Amino acid sequence: MSIKEHFGKDILLTGWGHSPFGKLSDETLESLIVQVAAEAISASGVDADQIDEIYLGQFNSGLTPLAFTSSLALQTDPALANVPATRVENACASGSAAFQQGVKSLLAGTARNVLVIGAEKMTHAPASQVGAALLGADYAMAGQESSSGFAGLFAGVAKHYNARYGDAGDAMGSIAAKNHRNGVDNPYAQLRKDLGEEFCRTVSEKNPMVADPLRRTDCSPVSDGAAAVVLSLGPGSGRATADPVRLAGFGQANDFLPAARRDPTAFAATRISFERAFDMAGVGLTDLDFAEVHDCFTIAELLMYEAMGLTAPGEGQRALEEGWVYKDGKLPINISGGLKAKGHPVGATGVSQHVISAMQLSGTAGAMQLPNPRRAAVQNMGGVGIANYVSLLEAI
Repeated sequence: MSIKEHFGKDILLTGWGHSPFGKLSDETLESLIVQVAAEAISASGVDADQIDEIYLGQFNSGLTPLAFTSSLALQTDPALANVPATRVENACASGSAAFQQGVKSLLAGTARNVLVIGAEKMTHAPASQVGAALLGADYAMAGQESSSGFAGLFAGVAKHYNARYGDAGDAMGSIAAKNHRNGVDNPYAQLRKDLGEEFCRTVSEKNPMVADPLRRTDCSPVSDGAAAVVLSLGPGSGRATADPVRLAGFGQANDFLPAARRDPTAFAATRISFERAFDMAGVGLTDLDFAEVHDCFTIAELLMYEAMGLTAPGEGQRALEEGWVYKDGKLPINISGGLKAKGHPVGATGVSQHVISAMQLSGTAGAMQLPNPRRAAVQNMGGVGIANYVSLLEAI
């Protein structure tokens, strides 16, 4: 089974662009959007006047004064004048939400080529403003004062996990160390330093407790950045810079917003989003060669191992102890460094994950490159397991 068998159409990622992630003081939201959009269109073999629709993933939530950003993409090329453009928001999954909206436009027959962009500017804002913006994605904490922000919410998840299954502190430290080590090879990554397991597992002056039991190394950084991809029903008429990558399947699932209606360690809707994507593509977990998952905090990546079915609930540490998720393991996770090292400009993250995966599958990932990967999963999440998106991509 495949998307083509379901819908009679192939959907290809034909071109992509990616900015560095980090504190980009010399960039504006507009300049980032224009940069990556131009890169993606140029790389796709599709001319700008062949773009039928644009989707922009951006969370914002008060991070920048300009809240009406959809048409910024038109600044990329005069040929984009009057192209329909829509901003899409679904918390930290806004990038993948935009990606799936683009996919659905292609499946609906209203477009042949769609430009999808994810972008966010965050580092200019004080920590209190960033924290308040992100807490807008939580049912109970929206509009409330909090000294720990979203780290506090995921610290609560970690406490529940520790109480149910035993202390996961060392496992979280191993995830942080793995992703920092992977990030060294990613030229776009915000944090390109191998910190080692001992440092990541230990509370210290340089690695303080942010929200018990989460240390600084358990938390993704505040970031600026953007990424873009062109989705097409077929190869462009021009010369593309890399082989296209096929979308094999996708899934979305939302959970209840009130925390009382969710098991904090189950990430049930995440599991369902994986199941829906696997069912659409007609493949399973063992058919994957790698995955990029949403490790906003290391406890989230640990729970992803369990939600995707790599281990049973409470046994996520086995994936680390037995080496499965490392670069030379049976299912490498977050070869890019993940959100942990690459950075997490929230609206850009989902599109970035698709771009990094497309680079791997097209053999253009440089120092990050795995040997001949054929199929990948991209998992992006908004809130504490609330809005969940999974894409399955494959080499052609």
